[in-house]
Amino acid sequence: MPTTDATTAVSARPHGWDLTAIGTRWRVDTPEPPAAEVVDAVDRLVAEFDRTYSRFRSDSLVAELAATGGPVAFPDNVVGILETYERLRAATDGAVDPLIGGSLIRLGDDADHTLSPQGPPLPAPDPGRLHRRGTVLTLRPDPGAPAVLDIGALGKGWLVDEVTDLLVDHGITDASVDASGDLRAHGAPIRVALEHPWDPSRAIGVLTLTDGALASSATNRRRWGEGLHHVLDARTGTPVDRVTATWAVAETAAIADGLATALFHTTPETLFDAGFVFGCARVFTDGTLQHRPCPRARPATSWEFFR
Repeated sequence: MPTTDATTAVSARPHGWDLTAIGTRWRVDTPEPPAAEVVDAVDRLVAEFDRTYSRFRSDSLVAELAATGGPVAFPDNVVGILETYERLRAATDGAVDPLIGGSLIRLGDDADHTLSPQGPPLPAPDPGRLHRRGTVLTLRPDPGAPAVLDIGALGKGWLVDEVTDLLVDHGITDASVDASGDLRAHGAPIRVALEHPWDPSRAIGVLTLTDGALASSATNRRRWGEGLHHVLDARTGTPVDRVTATWAVAETAAIADGLATALFHTTPETLFDAGFVFGCARVFTDGTLQHRPCPRARPATSWEFFR
């Protein structure tokens, strides 16, 4: 479940640890040295999430669902994940869809990392092919249109929230969890540099965040050819070409992550009208910067742009 990184965070918390999870670097910062049992619990949590949702692993539940069509029993979190996708699909008129996996594979973003298109872009299949009964998923078969679940639009943010909740369960309420572009912080504010989409050595601004989450996405990451990258329009299976970088702030990392993806496809105003509460910034491919502050006091944010 490789991911992008369009931020650099600076935390005021003096302790913590690094780990690798779902294909990317993570940093957990805490006010006190973490107990071994906390580190072990986080490791188990992220490993189980990867075993469930990675489409890059042959032993994952996602791979089993794609190969057999189900029924496959998933953990309880699949309910919230797919319900959030329903909101995002509706708000983007179908551009964000959890069955985008086959479209990514067609363009070369597959388990073998071939990074070579296997044909023309492939739209995501009819969303009605995915059926959920409780936590059990099935896929209606269609040999001409492969259906592969891919929760990359919000999965990393969801896992950030789960790690944050686990820390709270262990009595750690002042912490930051940074998953290379998606992060959540409680307690002391955290300052985040917003990476310039065409020059990773520079920042276009700085965000100060208190008690909330930030997610970012950019088409300059995970590129493997001319016009080929990981942000696709599910309706066509083609990579987006109008927006190049997005940042979204919300109360949870899952919502921020999903909105950072949705902002490639629709306007902040459309997402506000859909009931999402967030602040955002995005950079268009022509260099235009757009910023919309969060309409509520939480999460507390301060944006500073350098241009």
